[in-house]
Amino acid sequence: MKDMIISNLKQVHDRIQNACKQSGRNQSDVQLLLATKTVPAENIRIAIEAGETLIGENKMQELRDKDLVLKSLNIERHFIGHLQTNKIKDVLKYATCIQSLDRISLAQELDRQLQKQGKNIDVFVQVNTSYEESKFGLLPNEVTAFIKEIKKYDTLKIKGLMTIGLLDVQKEKMQPSLRLLREIRDEIYAEGIEDQHKLLLSMGMSQDLELAIAEGSNMVRIGTSIFGNRFLGKEIWNENIAE
Repeated sequence: MKDMIISNLKQVHDRIQNACKQSGRNQSDVQLLLATKTVPAENIRIAIEAGETLIGENKMQELRDKDLVLKSLNIERHFIGHLQTNKIKDVLKYATCIQSLDRISLAQELDRQLQKQGKNIDVFVQVNTSYEESKFGLLPNEVTAFIKEIKKYDTLKIKGLMTIGLLDVQKEKMQPSLRLLREIRDEIYAEGIEDQHKLLLSMGMSQDLELAIAEGSNMVRIGTSIFGNRFLGKEIWNENIAE
């Protein structure tokens, strides 16, 4: 297992490097986040000991259950799944970033819990750029107003935008949903809501990382290409099954 994970990591980094070259981008502008849903903590540790520093979990239970093995390691743990308000208190024990902020009620409860703890947290605003009913996230035309509202909460540090692009065997069908996230960010800059170059784009997975990097992704979330297939059928993409 160790040899497989290390070999897969090299292949993924090679893909990122090649995609950056093709797009005329600096490889240092693109981070690799390990998508570790259902991956045993021991396997995650292999990747971390090989030099990785970012992991993303979809479920609070997995953050908690893997903490004993991972808490002593120098890593950032992002929460990338749909976050229910009644799980916030527990998620804040482990996560250093929430990548799935998509509603005011969630922001309000995060702020309430963080104020009690005297803390703040990094957040990404999740956008449903593919307009699929199976996915969470704000609709594209809701994002600018939402960010204006979120900026009122000092405990929430907006780091960027996140999306799960449309997945299809035809690349020309996948690219528009990735390009749209970049265009939304550019609109935010144009309106002066955030400073230029401040917002990161978290998009791209095993199937579409090259397309995502071409469209400006700063963080690709990779699981299958590193740890192997762990899901069946639509469970990979239907976030409603995640909770």
